[in-house]
Amino acid sequence: MISRRDFLQTGMAAAAIYGAAGVGNWSRLAAQQMMSEDDLLAFETYGNVTLMHVTDLHAQLKPIFFREPEVNIGVGESRGKVPHLTGADFRKLYGIEAGSPRQYALTYEDFSALGKAYGRVGGLDRVATVLTRIRADRPDALLLDGGDTWHGSYTCHQTKGQDVVDAMNALKPDAMTFHWEFTLGSDRVAELVESLPFAALGQNIFDAEWDEPAELFRPYEMFERGGVKIAVIGQAFPYMPIANPGWMFPEYSFGIRDEHMQEMVDEVRAAGAELVVCLSHNGFDTDRKMAGVVSGIDVILSGHTHDALPEPVQVGETIVIASGSNGKFVSRVDLDVRDGRMMGFRHKLIPIFSDVIAPDPEMTALINAQRAPFEAKLTEVIGHTGPGQLLYRRGNFNGTWDDLICDAMLSQRDAEIALSPGVRWGPSILPGQQITREDIWNVTALSYPEVYRTEMTGEFLKVVLEDVADNIFNPDPYYQQGGDMVRVGGLGYRIDVRKPQGARISDMVLLKTGEAIDPAKSYQVAGWASVNEGTEGPPIWDVVEAHVRALGTVEIDPNTSVAVEGA
Repeated sequence: MISRRDFLQTGMAAAAIYGAAGVGNWSRLAAQQMMSEDDLLAFETYGNVTLMHVTDLHAQLKPIFFREPEVNIGVGESRGKVPHLTGADFRKLYGIEAGSPRQYALTYEDFSALGKAYGRVGGLDRVATVLTRIRADRPDALLLDGGDTWHGSYTCHQTKGQDVVDAMNALKPDAMTFHWEFTLGSDRVAELVESLPFAALGQNIFDAEWDEPAELFRPYEMFERGGVKIAVIGQAFPYMPIANPGWMFPEYSFGIRDEHMQEMVDEVRAAGAELVVCLSHNGFDTDRKMAGVVSGIDVILSGHTHDALPEPVQVGETIVIASGSNGKFVSRVDLDVRDGRMMGFRHKLIPIFSDVIAPDPEMTALINAQRAPFEAKLTEVIGHTGPGQLLYRRGNFNGTWDDLICDAMLSQRDAEIALSPGVRWGPSILPGQQITREDIWNVTALSYPEVYRTEMTGEFLKVVLEDVADNIFNPDPYYQQGGDMVRVGGLGYRIDVRKPQGARISDMVLLKTGEAIDPAKSYQVAGWASVNEGTEGPPIWDVVEAHVRALGTVEIDPNTSVAVEGA
């Protein structure tokens, strides 16, 4: 009898021997030998209420690779706590075996090798299968979508979100909340929201002129499931006009709005709610703080920061659940609600291994039909990754996708320094794989994609870095925006995450000369995703495509430009 470890090693070796072409068949064989659909979905039904949670899909309708972060620093009260443990520390906390499917799903360790063994994850047709099986067990389960859904792909951009809306509607959600959706523009958001056959929620979405709740978005929705009255309160991303272009949705204001959240909790409790669920796009640390500030919430379904945690985090009597991103996981939560109280719960974070879970044929057909008009554009091969080159995005300071994007701007826009936003969405590409146009769009598909070229003084560059650093490393989660540090090309610096605002960044260096950045000197800077209206320049996907075509095979030098202290 071959051991599980030996089989895994055999599968990985075979995948390596057969190269990129082997990722399909060999990963499918390895994955199916290691686990089954029944194993992934095994769950002892509990209580009388079931919640299903998906979040941060970022328009990824097809199976992908997605590497979890290697660096995810926590500060203040979050220091040393999940979700800010990674790799071996994360595995130790949750008892995850090295080389196991859970290691592959939940950590960055050995990602390329395990990716070849276990294959892709996600795919909305696989998610559909999981939801159908949960509903077969608990027919009145609630499906809740945490937002960042209508954004992040070529087809989503071309259809102004319609392809994802149609696919998600087929899953029959009960409610959703919002973030990147607003970058479609307020007119398009209104058009789509008015067409939804389920609740569009956001207790913190206000009319900017009148400073009162926006009529288009309900603060909450009441359901009765399993004989229990359930209130689902929506919490949209609080920092929309700061992190994204406010001119795209000038009618609305946001914010955390704790006091209004407490009013909504009190209101639904007075109306008879026995279970209160917050469907949130705050980000995990913000949700953890909110759970200790607002009383009466039983469950917070957390989104925005893309964290995937195999167990809920309990804050007082509230449980906070993080369900990952990009269609990689579905959370199932069963609750025992009696006498108006949550008496207990069971939870499972279900990884969507696409070679193990059978696709739902109707959803597959729907997705294929949505993609058909664009298939030739999507699948055009632009280049390849080198035999040792993994492209990934996640990490507080850099990712190889971001390094490639910065390199593209430096070369294509003739700049000394490049700046790229620290967004967390975007699938990974394994070594030796093709890079298609779809892959490039999966990490660049913004509705404000212009690559500007401008002059910035050294003093202003430091202000930019300090400002973004405070958005990430302010010890108060309510002052964090949930992304990662702005990515830099051509520039090195030192950061001390323990320091206060304005004092974290030092030792700024222009890499091509090794000279210290002069505060009074101007430098040629290229960047993209500016929140300023009227920004001019070629779209980032064209810039990256031209750079990848010129390279042919992508090989990126290790990035050592950022020195981190206090982590």
